[in-house]
Amino acid sequence: MNASAELLVDARNGVGESPVWDTLRQCLFWVDIPGRALWCWSAATGQTRQWATPEMTGCMALAEGSEATPHGRWVAAMETGVALLTPHADGTLTHDTISTVQHPHSGMRFNDGRCDRQGRLRAGSMVMDMSLASAAGSVYALEGARVRALHRGLITPNGMAFSPDGKTMYLSDSHPNVQTVWAFDYDVDSGTPGRQRVFVDMKPLPGRPDGAAVDQDGCYWICGNDAGLVHRFTPDGRLDRSLAVPVKKPAMCAFGGSGLDTLFVTSIRPGGDLTDQPLAGGVFALRPGVRGLDEPRCVP
Repeated sequence: MNASAELLVDARNGVGESPVWDTLRQCLFWVDIPGRALWCWSAATGQTRQWATPEMTGCMALAEGSEATPHGRWVAAMETGVALLTPHADGTLTHDTISTVQHPHSGMRFNDGRCDRQGRLRAGSMVMDMSLASAAGSVYALEGARVRALHRGLITPNGMAFSPDGKTMYLSDSHPNVQTVWAFDYDVDSGTPGRQRVFVDMKPLPGRPDGAAVDQDGCYWICGNDAGLVHRFTPDGRLDRSLAVPVKKPAMCAFGGSGLDTLFVTSIRPGGDLTDQPLAGGVFALRPGVRGLDEPRCVP
């Protein structure tokens, strides 16, 4: 096991988010939210490429039927709704709207999210100005050509993940006023969360809870934003270990690599003096000694 973080891509993303490992292509895809870009890193060549997107993308999932296109097809939760993104070899990208969303306030967009084990997209929304501490955010379910609110009253929804059997949904609110991770019973037939309880209160721990992933053992990995750490919690909510990355703001993590034994971590590049963290906004790779789970394809 080599738990030391290695720089994968010096991407300098404003907010690197939603890393997804594509097992077919052996590539890591992710987005830069304010940069309005979809990124790809190839394990075979070590090269990266990117595509401009028409809106900011909070999260995405590889779509069912992606095998027919060279860089996949992506279901993306963006600013005004959910869209199907198709990046092309010539550097262009096709954007097809699946469903729009009526946000309750202006200045909102989608943020963190992912598919459940059945391939149904769940994504949270937020007011972009976090200083307002507005609990106008919701978790939405994509159902065909519409979105439906599943859970309301969130400021900055994050940390979406599902247990290996799909029967537990994890969700966090990373706003400084909340800093809590919850677990929900998840009805795999209806795709509906219930029986909410506190999984981890992160206020006494280093870092605000940001993006997350679950490993094969059912343990929950979550980025400790502002602390430069990625924490692993056991299914009963016990802190098992914390791994360091050389930036203050890790944003989201995902398992990948040929054996699903690499933990990829995206990060945020804030403004101001970065002499103490020149690699902020980069993507890092760790080998934590455990394996992850292949992400299900999204069924739009």
